Amino acid sequence: MALKQFSCQGNNFLTHTAKTRGLGVSFWAMTKRAKPWGYNQTPSTSSDRELHPDTVAVRGALQRTGFQETSEALFLNSGFTYDSAEQAEASFMETEDHYLYSRFGNPTVTMFEERLALIEGAEAAHATGSGMSAMFASVACLVSAGDRVVASGAMFSSCYVVLTEILPKWGVLVDVVSENTPEAWERALSKPAKAVFIETPSNPLMEIVDIAMVAELSHKAGALLIVDNVMASPVLQKPLELGADVIMYSATKHIDGQGRVLGGAVLGTKQYIDTQLKPFTRHTGPSMSPFNAWVLLKSLETMSMRVNKMADSAFAVAQALDGLAGVKAVHHPFLDSHPSQALAKRQMLKGGTTLALELESKAAAFKLMNALQVIDISNNLGDSRSLITHPASSTHRRLDAETQAKMGITAGTMRLSVGLEDPRDLIEDLKLALKA
Repeated sequence: MALKQFSCQGNNFLTHTAKTRGLGVSFWAMTKRAKPWGYNQTPSTSSDRELHPDTVAVRGALQRTGFQETSEALFLNSGFTYDSAEQAEASFMETEDHYLYSRFGNPTVTMFEERLALIEGAEAAHATGSGMSAMFASVACLVSAGDRVVASGAMFSSCYVVLTEILPKWGVLVDVVSENTPEAWERALSKPAKAVFIETPSNPLMEIVDIAMVAELSHKAGALLIVDNVMASPVLQKPLELGADVIMYSATKHIDGQGRVLGGAVLGTKQYIDTQLKPFTRHTGPSMSPFNAWVLLKSLETMSMRVNKMADSAFAVAQALDGLAGVKAVHHPFLDSHPSQALAKRQMLKGGTTLALELESKAAAFKLMNALQVIDISNNLGDSRSLITHPASSTHRRLDAETQAKMGITAGTMRLSVGLEDPRDLIEDLKLALKA
């Protein structure tokens, strides 16, 4: 291929010719008009048959350019061009379907959103830069000063801070349901509310909230029910089928699940995503990187295999530790000792990839963690590598002692996220650490 040099005099570029396989292409045509590729507006893969979720995870919402690449294309560009000023105007008026700017939308990000929505069974999805941006946006897009939000008492500390410290500064009333009982939920939702936010299973003690019950009560109170489904993942729990209106994820956990990228996602009705969530995120800017979306697309292909194996291993580890000398308590939704085992089995396929174990003291917990040789100390979860953390001094350190106690977090509590290692190695690692 020969490419003639071109020069610039003032603002005028001299026309040059690219010789490609004997074909002459003008500089103007190369940059503006004659594009040999394009983003297809209809999925490249379609079927009239109802496909299994594992097939959808590989082929759902696949879009191919004119080059017909096998893997999803990665569009790293920040912006997009238009053939005319009129097309640009029509695009911003939304009378023409055209990408505007990657903060608003991007082809690679769109593929991730649409594939995740297909897996979840949602009408629409919207990706964000992190799980916390997804959580914040899912609630904040609904409320204004004077509105009321009701939330479950057990949750990730950053979610708790958003609900109990940040939103109240803007005049939003937030009531936290500390007792996870039908009576407590009925009392909390006997008055009107705009949104209800629950995390089930909860982080870190795997508390289970009855999604169907809270959904019914929420709707009677005029509220949308938002479910943080991070600890269960799209594989093990389907909140929309149980009556929830909105689901949010940290895509970092389980969806990527390999310690590589940050990401978040919110799923719900097309009306909620298009008229409430997107106008909020468009102007506040928590957009997902196209590169991260591409990584997450590839991760969706193996999510079911990873999560199912990790969940099976987590249950095996929980059973091995339950009742072991030196272990005060083990918290896993499918253990017979869990107070909500029956409920968990009704609304989850498996008990999740995470468990909590409790020793007598902080010193005992630190001693065990420091003696581990296979399991890493890390505050992430839902990863292919098994990770352990001490919530009181790490993930939930931001909360005061009284709030930690209400959530059931003690000085001896540890959270264990079980990965893809052989569970026998993990069990041996923990047993040897207990004896150290």
